[in-house]
Amino acid sequence: MEPGGERELRRHLLELRHQAAEYYRSNEVPQRLEEALNATFYLRPADLYGHLANYFSKFSKPPVICKLIGRKVLDGVGRPTLEVEIFCTVKNHEKSICSIVVSSHSEILENASPEAIDADEKERNDSINRALEWINGSLNEMLRDLQPADQCKVDELLGEYFAKKVEEEKERKEIEREEQEAAISAPACVPALSAVTPSGKKKGVKLGKKCSVAEKPIPPAEPIEPVLCGSIAIGGLSLAVAKTGATINNTPLYLHLALMKRDQDLPKELTVPLPMVTLLSCGKSSSGKLKLMKEVMLIPPTELTVKQGTERLLEIQKQMMRLLDPVAKGTKGKYEILTGTLKSPDEMVDMYVDLINKYPSIIALVDPLRKEDGQQWSNICNAVGSRCYLIAEDAAKSISKLVEDQNINVPKCSGLIIKYTNQTKISDLTELTRLLDGQKHIAILGSPAGESSDDSLVDLAVGLGARFIKLGGLSRGERVTKYNRLLAIEEELAKNGTLRSGENHEFVDFAEEAETAEELLDALPPIEQDSWPSQHSQPLLAQDQNPVSLCGSTLHLNEATKMDPSIFP
Repeated sequence: MEPGGERELRRHLLELRHQAAEYYRSNEVPQRLEEALNATFYLRPADLYGHLANYFSKFSKPPVICKLIGRKVLDGVGRPTLEVEIFCTVKNHEKSICSIVVSSHSEILENASPEAIDADEKERNDSINRALEWINGSLNEMLRDLQPADQCKVDELLGEYFAKKVEEEKERKEIEREEQEAAISAPACVPALSAVTPSGKKKGVKLGKKCSVAEKPIPPAEPIEPVLCGSIAIGGLSLAVAKTGATINNTPLYLHLALMKRDQDLPKELTVPLPMVTLLSCGKSSSGKLKLMKEVMLIPPTELTVKQGTERLLEIQKQMMRLLDPVAKGTKGKYEILTGTLKSPDEMVDMYVDLINKYPSIIALVDPLRKEDGQQWSNICNAVGSRCYLIAEDAAKSISKLVEDQNINVPKCSGLIIKYTNQTKISDLTELTRLLDGQKHIAILGSPAGESSDDSLVDLAVGLGARFIKLGGLSRGERVTKYNRLLAIEEELAKNGTLRSGENHEFVDFAEEAETAEELLDALPPIEQDSWPSQHSQPLLAQDQNPVSLCGSTLHLNEATKMDPSIFP
């Protein structure tokens, strides 16, 4: 080699040495090595390199999301649903951390027509396909390089993304509407319509005569809250990120969620929610046809552990199956005691009061009335709320609407059954359960209609401090998996000494609270007329607002039989 070439090589190697030294010095490598070697010498571990690997791992960068994969899978009843898998960059390597299967909630009625069933199946498939497009496309790019432990940031981005998609859908529908109006405004056969008008008028007059008798007004059904196609991607990703963060921190998901709800303040004890176990299912899909109730559920006594309560409930379930076996073989009329009996909302309240008086072991009614019957919800709460939980499930608003409105008393109730579906995010659940706790309402985590074998729902219930968990009967693999997870969490908490013993049921005396509110209002000094708020100001107390923050059995009522226009004269 020429002398000039050797000098150039030496200069290049010297420059590399200086760069390497600066690189290692800036990353404190010499200091870390010295500390590790000094500490290791005195410990003299059997696995030297394993010890050094563990020592240096605490200085590695936190894992970040590098890839999302969405898949179409089948739920517990063979219908399509969504699976989300999250990959992270961990110590410079791409690694699959966890996956979750989302429980879908689109529920088709038992008496639905074949056309409605086909439409529901198409809607479900369209929603899953749209969710896959989002996850494997734009959401994959949006969440890349984010830390899964930063749930608030992830949920904020997901919320913004969903809001943008909602606006895009509104714009699309508006364009469609304008195009339809433009098509209608074109020259059309208007005379043909007028030719049909006389017969239409006759029908109108005939109907008017038939309805001439004064009728008690029926509150119209509230419109169904729209569900954006593909929204299941938002809830699925939020839950998957939470589970990923828990896995990376080597923390159980329920504890990870409990820390989130309490702003990283480690709880000293956790309570395992009491299971609401379905004993009887009513309706067309069951052996009997009891019209009033969807299901009868049992709740184990509070003094029993979940394991003891489950064993007792299993024995009751076996006995009940033996009793029902002859009914299933042909004695059809055994459960049709209410067929043809229609009652008004006020009559329903009286009937429930009589029912609670006769059977005091009933400690909860789920959806006893339609959500539109607000006054009757207040009446039944005042009548039996001090002895029984009045729970809203289908009668409650969606989670996103409840979080947005910050009002859980429409209708007035003791608590809510919360189902993790669609665009619901983990941060929405923590906020809603805080709101329920602050107003002395109970939270119940419920399994959606499209169940899967994913047991994350149980961790959600424990971590968020739910009073009950509603999983269905003690049968079928996807349900038993969740019950087993509940038992495992109870055993783990007991072993760690962090299991809080069962608490007695605390019911809210709504009538007493209303009287207290009236007394407080009466005690207020009179307000001068000039100081009255304007009509646009916030009232001191809304008409239906609660002025004060607020083993038995459960009846889940069938909304389809609660109201019928023909019951009014």
